[in-house]
Amino acid sequence: MFVTDIRKEFYEVVANQRVVLLVASDMDALCACKILQALFHCDQVQYTLVPVTGWQDLGTAFLEHKEQFRYFVLINCGANVDLLEMLQPDDDSIFFICDTHRPVDVVNVYNDTQIKLLIKQDDDLGVPSYDDIFRDEDDDEEGGDSGNESDESSEPTGKRRRFDEVHVAVWTVKAVREILFDYEQYEYHGTSAAMMFFELAWVLTKDTKDMLWWAIIGLTDQWVHDKITNMKYVTDIATMQRHVSRHNHRNEDEENSLSIDCMRISFEYDLRLTLYQHWSLYESICNSSYTSCNFKLWTLNGQKKLQEFLADMGLPLIQVRQKYNSMDMSIKENLRDVIEESANKYGMKDIRIQTFGVHFGFKNRFLASDIVHATAALLESTEKDESDSNNFIKALDSLSRCNIERLHHGIELAKKKLIAIQQTVASCICTNLILSQGPFLYCYLMEGTPDVKLFSKPMALILLCKYLLKAFVHSTRNKRCKLLPLIMAAPKDVEKGTVIVVGIPPESDTSDKKNFFGRAFEKAAESTSSRTLHDHFDTSIMELKTEDRSKFLDALITLLS
Repeated sequence: MFVTDIRKEFYEVVANQRVVLLVASDMDALCACKILQALFHCDQVQYTLVPVTGWQDLGTAFLEHKEQFRYFVLINCGANVDLLEMLQPDDDSIFFICDTHRPVDVVNVYNDTQIKLLIKQDDDLGVPSYDDIFRDEDDDEEGGDSGNESDESSEPTGKRRRFDEVHVAVWTVKAVREILFDYEQYEYHGTSAAMMFFELAWVLTKDTKDMLWWAIIGLTDQWVHDKITNMKYVTDIATMQRHVSRHNHRNEDEENSLSIDCMRISFEYDLRLTLYQHWSLYESICNSSYTSCNFKLWTLNGQKKLQEFLADMGLPLIQVRQKYNSMDMSIKENLRDVIEESANKYGMKDIRIQTFGVHFGFKNRFLASDIVHATAALLESTEKDESDSNNFIKALDSLSRCNIERLHHGIELAKKKLIAIQQTVASCICTNLILSQGPFLYCYLMEGTPDVKLFSKPMALILLCKYLLKAFVHSTRNKRCKLLPLIMAAPKDVEKGTVIVVGIPPESDTSDKKNFFGRAFEKAAESTSSRTLHDHFDTSIMELKTEDRSKFLDALITLLS
């Protein structure tokens, strides 16, 4: 069931208990976890933190902790499946779920004993009504009362079934299936989990600037990884801006507000050039998907266009190619305006975006997107073959102000990742690796492709997938292909012979970001008996045996045609 008062129904319940935090491996979940940890430290709440990368991890973590703990907090996992069916917990286990994945499973919505959903109800959830999908066996005669016990006057009709054992009346099975199909066919994302926990901190009057910054990073992660619509992003940015103004106003009277170790958050209308303040302007333009796709930098004409663009700005090449920090102050002062003016001439009308920046003291300045790229690179680092949980802890540490060195290391990893993505996109476009399969586009990264190990990780592969589709739309002349979604596969584990497959919706600025591939993948795997593993919390990501790839694709083409 949905929690209406997050303070009373969640925080005050767990404040005197021992709690398990089961946290998914994504940036928003990490930020939400940091906020909740800070609140727990304030109130000395005992907790155990367990990172989980998929459903198997979640099941294992629950089995290990179910004897010692009653209360489980799930961050960015658990809402889109029937959790009680999957975990089979005891009756006294309580699950608090703060998850951005939509749609929320209807059994989770209507279970009012063990499942508590920390989810914003002003999101467009569209949950079917209880009476449309569940009917108790006593309710055939009359409407029933949403699964509650009937009046004592009604005649007994055998044992009352528990909530999770209600069966659907035979005569409504078809209608129920249609309702559930309409509700569950598209996967999408709701309000950031970090924003939800920041609102809790605000309600408790325990919100700090660090918590506010983590909430901003959680929201920015949704924008960087293209999980929410532009309208949703702008609306949530406005909410965050009000909190930033409140905090900045609160600190104006403090004598030490400009001390060397202070933290200042500011609203920025900044450039869509990835990591440009930690790179050279030239490299940032070349490796940002927005500018690279607009210029088509994988072509000779695109390279010429870039040179013309730099000339139009009137910036000396020696300045553009050196580190941003080393550029002349006179150039940096009005750099954004100069770039925006020239970008408008080249059709890049929205090169600036609403975002936030932070100063740690006088030396360190970051944009929210810088932190997202850096921490995501640490989270999926392939440097030393470290375990997922080690990478998780390093990424979590990099969000703390005291670990600036780790954050800088993340930025260096993010640069390598962006260069690898840019080179792979150029290679795929130039060698025509993107094939039109009828209802969708398809691209397979062969074993032996440079940096292929990096793309065995889901976030890196999705970023590549989105960048590649954008580049393809800019380069193809086929109008029909511009409207197609993309499926991409890359080697996952060569020894086991598996590939990781992701599907993304068509590229469009007005897209509602709803993804239908999750359901389609399940149906295609089922109909062909393909050996698949649907372990990821995003249903549009799965693993598949390499030899089953062709029959799986054939089934998908038939299904979606």
